Amino acid sequence: MALLFVYGSLKQGFPNEHVNGGRRIAGEYRTQERYRLYLLGPGDVPCLVAPPVAGHQVIGELYEVDDDDLRRTDRLERIGEPQGYERVEIMVERFDASPVVSLQVLVYLKQDRSIAASVERIGPFPEYKQEHAA
Repeated sequence: MALLFVYGSLKQGFPNEHVNGGRRIAGEYRTQERYRLYLLGPGDVPCLVAPPVAGHQVIGELYEVDDDDLRRTDRLERIGEPQGYERVEIMVERFDASPVVSLQVLVYLKQDRSIAASVERIGPFPEYKQEHAA
């Protein structure tokens, strides 16, 4: 089993939650480092952009996932395709507990250099919300 941090459409109550077959882990989580969370392109697709720089500690949800869950989400995120995401390890914090707990997790993101300059970027945001998905 692995831990997967989701910040966009894979979150509970969002359009692709049906693809996320993991078990949600209780708590409130955010990235340890500051990332840029944008809505990209004509579909306003949520995307965490690396490398971590000035931006936000992005808030998301944490799931325990198995290999089948990762295969499904890898397909959705187009891992290995030219315009797809990368699945990498980052550190997140559970910030509703004292002391703050840090965990190494998997996340889907894109490298800034892989996003064409012509792609519209809205943001950055600290959190993907229902109004963004609308």
